[in-house]
Amino acid sequence: MLKGKTALVTGSTSGIGLGIAKVLAGDGANVVLNGFGDHQAIEAMRTDIAQSAGVEVRYSPADMSKPEEIAAMMVEAEEEFGGVDILVNNAGIQHVAPVHEFPPEKWDAIIAINLSSSFHTVRAALPTMIGKGWGRIISIASAHALVASPYKSAYVTAKHGLAGFTKVVAMEVATAGITVNAIAPGYVWTPLVEKQIPDTMKARGLTEEEVKRDVLLAAQPTKEFVTIEQLAALALFLTTDAASAITGAVLPVDGGWTAQ
Repeated sequence: MLKGKTALVTGSTSGIGLGIAKVLAGDGANVVLNGFGDHQAIEAMRTDIAQSAGVEVRYSPADMSKPEEIAAMMVEAEEEFGGVDILVNNAGIQHVAPVHEFPPEKWDAIIAINLSSSFHTVRAALPTMIGKGWGRIISIASAHALVASPYKSAYVTAKHGLAGFTKVVAMEVATAGITVNAIAPGYVWTPLVEKQIPDTMKARGLTEEEVKRDVLLAAQPTKEFVTIEQLAALALFLTTDAASAITGAVLPVDGGWTAQ
């Protein structure tokens, strides 16, 4: 049980992040949600999680591309809950295009949100974790932290970087009661995946069904999308004492993609 712990999940107003936030709250953790979206919808979501799980739930609209907003979010969590015990770096964006056509502003945004934001959150969270002698840092990477695909230069670069960052931090805090791991999902049916389908259709000259069959699920021997529930269950396990010897790991949940 995570009663008395506080979890901060970036990019948690939808998709994988929301699924993880709900599971951690259901196990007793107070939660800080983060992300963009309709204010009323987010408030309803926040209230529903708090009431159903019986925990405190806060929301931060911090933009993960802006270090000063990340810093303010982490300070607020410190003041409200005494620090972050479980940090889940999940925020991410995607853009699909050949390198020679890749907009520089898209590259900068993807690196900032998918990679650099994790440096800023981890840097801010670690002092309190070290002081408590306990912490869990979980980053949602991707199978693209381990392998590459065409037309995703910024995303693949960011996710490979996140895998390396995970290993470095794990080594630095290995004796401090803190574990640092990354989950590397294959294709999950989320808004992020759905939004990249039109760009992939354009880049490859394929129909929507062909993109799903021949580009997305072609990589996964199971021929099935990974579910948010499967990822949330693994994230919860990584917070337990049973997982205390797992650190510095990049754990594929990809239907066999990276086994090939």
